[in-house]
Amino acid sequence: MPDISFIIMLVVMVGIFYLFIIRPESKKKKKLAEMRSSLTVGDTITTIGGLIGKVVAVDEEKITFETSEDRVRVQIAKWGISTVGKATEEPTR
Repeated sequence: MPDISFIIMLVVMVGIFYLFIIRPESKKKKKLAEMRSSLTVGDTITTIGGLIGKVVAVDEEKITFETSEDRVRVQIAKWGISTVGKATEEPTR
């Protein structure tokens, strides 16, 4: 009898782990992939490193964007984009 209760407890723990950790993370990854694939010229982006600029060219794997009014162009991989739109607000602590 103790073996059945152990198996049930193990299954419940795996289910809770899936619902609270694995599923939300996969949804987040899917949303990020959709956002990165829908980038167009003219979008304002923020990179993972904190650079903010306007997209000037979109390639299959790379994005080229201008970072300032001096027309400085930076080329990065698509996975390096954090958000679309201005995200200049610093998080509160």
